[in-house]
Amino acid sequence: MADTASLGGLAFDETGAPECCREPYALVRQWLDSMPHGMLDLKRREAELLFRRIGITFAVYSEQGDRERLIPFDIVPRILGAEEWKYLARGLTQRVLALNKFLHDVYHTREIVRAGAIPETLVLHNDSFRSEMQGFAPARDVYTHVAGIDIVRTGEREFYVLEDNCRTPSGVSYMLENREAMLRLFPELLGRHSVAPVASYPEELHDVLRSVAPPHCEGEPTVVLLTPGSFNSAYYEHSFLADEMGLELVEGIDLRVADNVVYMRTTEGLKRVDVIYRRLDDDYLDPLTFRPDSMLGTPGLFNAYRAGNVTLANAVGTGIADDKSIYPFVPAMIRFYLGEEPILKNVPTYRCGDRSELGYVLDHLAELVVKETHGSGGYGMLVGPHATVAERAAFADKLRARPDNYIAQPTLALSTCPTFVESGVAPRHVDLRPFVLLGEAVRIVPGGLTRVALREGSLVVNSSQGGGTKDTWVLER
Repeated sequence: MADTASLGGLAFDETGAPECCREPYALVRQWLDSMPHGMLDLKRREAELLFRRIGITFAVYSEQGDRERLIPFDIVPRILGAEEWKYLARGLTQRVLALNKFLHDVYHTREIVRAGAIPETLVLHNDSFRSEMQGFAPARDVYTHVAGIDIVRTGEREFYVLEDNCRTPSGVSYMLENREAMLRLFPELLGRHSVAPVASYPEELHDVLRSVAPPHCEGEPTVVLLTPGSFNSAYYEHSFLADEMGLELVEGIDLRVADNVVYMRTTEGLKRVDVIYRRLDDDYLDPLTFRPDSMLGTPGLFNAYRAGNVTLANAVGTGIADDKSIYPFVPAMIRFYLGEEPILKNVPTYRCGDRSELGYVLDHLAELVVKETHGSGGYGMLVGPHATVAERAAFADKLRARPDNYIAQPTLALSTCPTFVESGVAPRHVDLRPFVLLGEAVRIVPGGLTRVALREGSLVVNSSQGGGTKDTWVLER
C-alpha cells in the first residue's frame, strides 16, 4: 500500500504556486496576471449565456423531483504537458486492456479466481455479475468499448486512479462543449498554445462502434444510440453524441426483435440494426430477461445479443469491472493478465467486508472517505474529516449493519488548479476523467473532462454536489 499519510497532506498546486510557475502554465499565468477581474467576470457570464442557449443541462434527482441545472463552467483551463499525458495514456491503455480481459475471464473460465488473485465470493455474489453472460463472447471479445477512468493527482508525478467507469460513462459531451466554448471566448489564448484537439472523439467513437459489428455485416453496419428518454439526467449527451455521429437516437419502443434480429422502426418500414450504443442500464434493457417491469427496454433484445446478431456497447455485465469492491484488485488484474506492473496507482482501499479492515475503518472514520460499493455521483458517502461526530456515529452503524456494501479510502489531497470564483482567481481541487475507446485497438482523445470543486476546501467535484467543469488542455510539445 502507498503511504497514506502522503495522500492527505498539502495539496499539489498544478501551476507550481507559490514557489514558481510550472512550464505548462507559464503563458496562462501571464494571461491571468494581465486580465482585469471585470473582464474575466464578463467572459464567465458570456460562457454561461452560451451554455444556456445550447441547452447543456443535467437533472438532479431529489425529493423535490428532477431539477434541470447548468453545470458551472470555469473559464481557466487545466493544462497537462505532453510528457504527463504520454504517461497517463500508457497507464490508461494498460488498465482498460486488463479490465476487458477480466470481464472475459469472469464470464468464462475464471482463471483469476482459480489462481486466488480475487475472492470468488466478490465475483459470483456481486450484484453486478450477470450470470446470463456466462459462456458468451461479444464481437472481438470487447466488453468495455467506452471507459471513463477517474484520475486524481497528488504530486508532480503522482497520479492515482480513483474509480473505473465501465458501464455507461458520461461526461464526454461536456469535454467537447468546453473546448468549443474556449475557442469562442479565448481564441488568442488557445492560439498561443499547441493544444491537442478533442473534436475527433465522435468520429473515433463511431469508428469503434462500427469495428465491433457482428460477423454477419458485410457492408456498412447500422449503428444506433439507445437512450432511456428525455427525462434521463444525461439525455443532452445522448442527443448530442447521436447528432455528432450521424446516428439515429432511439428509445426501447423504437426497436423490435423478430427471430432474434433487432430492427428499428423507420418511416420506410423496419430496418435491421447491427450495433447499439446503449446508455441504458442492464436492468432495463430487456423485460423478458431482466426487470419485467421495465418500460424502457425492448423485449427479446438480450436473446438477439446472445445469438450474435447485434452488438451492445458496452456489453451486458460490465458493471462488475467498476464495482468498488473489485477496484482494489485491478493492480492484481494487470499483473495476472498482462504480466506487467501497474503504471497508474490505486488509492489505498479498505474493504469493510473484511472484519480486520472494518475494525480499522471504524477506529479511523474521522480520517477516511467511506463509499458505497455501488454508489455514484457523490451520494451515499461519508467524508470523515468534514463530518460531525453525530454523522460519523450514524455512518458507523451503517457499516456494522452492512459492511460488504462499503469501502474506505484515505482523504486525498487532490491537486488544485487556478479557478475563477467570486473573489477572483483561487485554487480549487480537481479530478480528471479521460475517455478510453476499445475496439480493434485502444484510442484515447488527449485530455478528458476536468471536474472542479467550486466551494473553497471542498473535495467533492461531482456536478450533482455543486461541482463544475473545466476545459482540459494537453500540450502537444
